[in-house]
Amino acid sequence: MMDLLLVEDDIDLQKVLAQYLELSGFNVYTANHGKHGLKVFQKNHVDLCILDVMMPVMDGFTLAGEIRKLVAGMPVIFLTAKNQKEDRLKGLKIGADDYITKPFEAEELVLRLNNILKRAGKEEASSARIGRLHIQYGELLIEDGENSFNLTPRESELLKYLIENQNTVVKREQILEELWGQNDYFLGRSMDVFISRLRKYIQAEPTVSLETKRGVGFIFKISSHTPK
Repeated sequence: MMDLLLVEDDIDLQKVLAQYLELSGFNVYTANHGKHGLKVFQKNHVDLCILDVMMPVMDGFTLAGEIRKLVAGMPVIFLTAKNQKEDRLKGLKIGADDYITKPFEAEELVLRLNNILKRAGKEEASSARIGRLHIQYGELLIEDGENSFNLTPRESELLKYLIENQNTVVKREQILEELWGQNDYFLGRSMDVFISRLRKYIQAEPTVSLETKRGVGFIFKISSHTPK
């Protein structure tokens, strides 16, 4: 599931768009103005930003600049009530991936989102290669060149989630709520078992590690150099 940040000061429009996007399969974080949007972005994993241009406190162009300082190349779509050439040029100059003038159909926004995500290489991956590891999510399989390991569906979901959030500490409750819908004690105990198994499955590849941050969560580390 792709994570979107929607920053729009028109609360009614924000609610309508967020609901439609969620029904279309996206996870949506919302904010009411640019400064609020920057805080939300800093606290969450985001794949793409949808920013209104004219907002109080911090406008969309300024917010996009601050976001790009944190994550270079973050895809951005601007929303604006103005159909002015100057605004469009300004947005494109700071690297906007698209620019939509209000009013617009929510369906059009979803189509543009999907096109941008495909161009950015963020479409749902069915497999991944990390060093000697070949991970096939749909086939529930990991191969390391010598051995193969069968995954359970939840192990596959967990591994994919950790890889997508690589080199970032992911909180336990975040995993439970986003992957499996509830922060449940028994699911938490099962997750610890999954983590232990995943460590065994990836141990043949020296550039990766799956570490526990006690009391916080986990981090899937991928380094560019083989440890000596």
